[in-house]
Amino acid sequence: MCSAAVAAALLTGCGGDDDNGGGSAQTEGAQTARTPMPTSTPSAGGGTLTEDQAERKALVPKAKIGYEEALRTAVGAVPESKPVSIELKGPADTPKWETEVATADGAKHTVDVDAVTGKAGPTKADADQDADDKRELADRLRKATVTAQQAAQTATDKTKGTVTSVELDDTNGGAPKWSVDVVTTDDWNKTTFDIDATNRKILREHVDRD
Repeated sequence: MCSAAVAAALLTGCGGDDDNGGGSAQTEGAQTARTPMPTSTPSAGGGTLTEDQAERKALVPKAKIGYEEALRTAVGAVPESKPVSIELKGPADTPKWETEVATADGAKHTVDVDAVTGKAGPTKADADQDADDKRELADRLRKATVTAQQAAQTATDKTKGTVTSVELDDTNGGAPKWSVDVVTTDDWNKTTFDIDATNRKILREHVDRD
């Protein structure tokens, strides 16, 4: 009887150890399955272009007509006018130069020039200009002895690249200035130059790496 009782106790003890061990193993397995494995994030470096850089890379090479030819076309579309601004616009499959020119009295006109064919679209007078706007623009044009082409040349002498925008504006002191954007095609960055419209002096230079 004693032998039978001891044997029974031993069997019961072994069975309990097996159950606990099995339960522990199952619990650990479940915890392992629920634990997320770490993931790696690809580096954004390695020469990856920003969204703006990618847009420039897609657009700039598609423009077969440069800003100078587009400006001549726009000025020719509005008799006795001078350049006020020009900017290369997308989308890349139909690039165009958006230009603004004005006559001596400050009346501004918009002319879109196809950046592939060089053909000018219809001219549109700026209906939002009032008498003060025209007077201010006429004064700015009169004071600007440096041309848009000369300002762009000053910018590209400093940074080799493609001119994508030129605009006549005022400095804080009221003197006229040209703002010129130059895109460098090795990194697709844009450099903006503010150039005094009376003496071609570079007032400001800013590189946009976005």
